[in-house]
Amino acid sequence: MLIALIARDKPGALPVRQENRPLHVEYLKSGTAVQQAGPLLDDAGQMCGSLIVLEVADMAEAQAWAANDPYARAGLFEKVELIPWNRVIG
Repeated sequence: MLIALIARDKPGALPVRQENRPLHVEYLKSGTAVQQAGPLLDDAGQMCGSLIVLEVADMAEAQAWAANDPYARAGLFEKVELIPWNRVIG
């Protein structure tokens, strides 16, 4: 199943994001679950969140993946949503 992970950073947390970015990118590339990924941007073009499309067996696997993300472990996110998603194009 496909799951869209949409996460919003805590206000003022750009330094936390930047500090943990190398570990996060390594985590994204470490398995087969991530189908697409990239940062959300604010009006100034600064990273302020994440959009990741996961292909996993079930929601429990998506939750475990999200919990082990280095960004989540660093306390970067204010809010994380995991939403079942249906690919129509692409």
